[in-house]
Amino acid sequence: MKHLVLLGGGYGNMRVLLRLLPNQLPEDVSITLIDRNPYHCLKTEYYALAAGTISDHHVRVTFPEHERLTYIYGDVTRVDTEAKQIHIAGQDSVPYDDLVIGLGCEDKFHGVPGAEENSYSIQTIEKSRKTYHTLNNLPAGSIVGIVGAGLSGIELASELRESRSDLKIKLFDRGPRILNAFPERLSSYVHGWFDENNVEIVNNSNITKVDPTTLHNHEEQIHCDAIVWTAGIQPSKVVRDMDVETDASGRVVISKYHNLPNDEHVYIVGDCASLPQAPSAQLAEGQAEQIVTILLKRWANEPLPETLPKIKLKGILGSLGKKHGFGLVNERSITGRVARLLKSGVLWMYKYHNG
Repeated sequence: MKHLVLLGGGYGNMRVLLRLLPNQLPEDVSITLIDRNPYHCLKTEYYALAAGTISDHHVRVTFPEHERLTYIYGDVTRVDTEAKQIHIAGQDSVPYDDLVIGLGCEDKFHGVPGAEENSYSIQTIEKSRKTYHTLNNLPAGSIVGIVGAGLSGIELASELRESRSDLKIKLFDRGPRILNAFPERLSSYVHGWFDENNVEIVNNSNITKVDPTTLHNHEEQIHCDAIVWTAGIQPSKVVRDMDVETDASGRVVISKYHNLPNDEHVYIVGDCASLPQAPSAQLAEGQAEQIVTILLKRWANEPLPETLPKIKLKGILGSLGKKHGFGLVNERSITGRVARLLKSGVLWMYKYHNG
């Protein structure tokens, strides 16, 4: 039996399972998925869990079952590509013939003193739960600082505003305008929503230090009763510790077939992979589709295609609370209720196909 090991139960490896099971998995191949959680987590919805507008149950999806699919729950500590072994804290190591690494990302603190120790996170379900308890136990009128005005920061700030209308929310953005890389129409719409809902946007910010209740922005000290960090990501530590080639962002350089350039049995999917596009659930799923194609051909000893099609992303959708949203779909800007309904529909379809 060949043994395929999937590290991480995120969007990429869930798509690998969806494509191989139940009918495409060759009879001589078994699969082991290793994850710290006994369920797939909808990471794109952690902002709502942290804000307190949805329950923990809403961000969990049951893993599929199959007679040749095994689950191991624990923390991966090391990937030994020489011995083809996965090391797990407190457990026996797991051998593999083929490996798909989808261990996701962690917060990147850019060397800012105190940022890791004194801020909250929404990068894992465990950290999002902790952030939820902190934010929703704050006294009335407390100040929440959110560092980073990308998609995660924007969605957290807007959802928290709907959850806790009494809080004072400050969203710190490094750029001259929010969503600086997006069309100005989208930027203006989101900025207007925050103005109407009393969320303060601090543009051109530069956080130089984070104390337990103070953000240092340039030379100014700003009091915050809780600070949430959404200002950048990096590959998980296990991947960062691997002896592999990486790009300037620390993501692993891969071949056109999504495997390590010097090892055709190790594939990298999702946030850890160096690709032209920014990391996203869509991109991880697109990679996974191609990885399954390559695996099936290699297992059958069939020639690989000279090239793989470019992964096409349908767009990006963001929410502003439960009734409004924004996005780019087929390079067209959409705002308001339509954008929010589209995002809700995408989420429903994902749960329907994976739940």
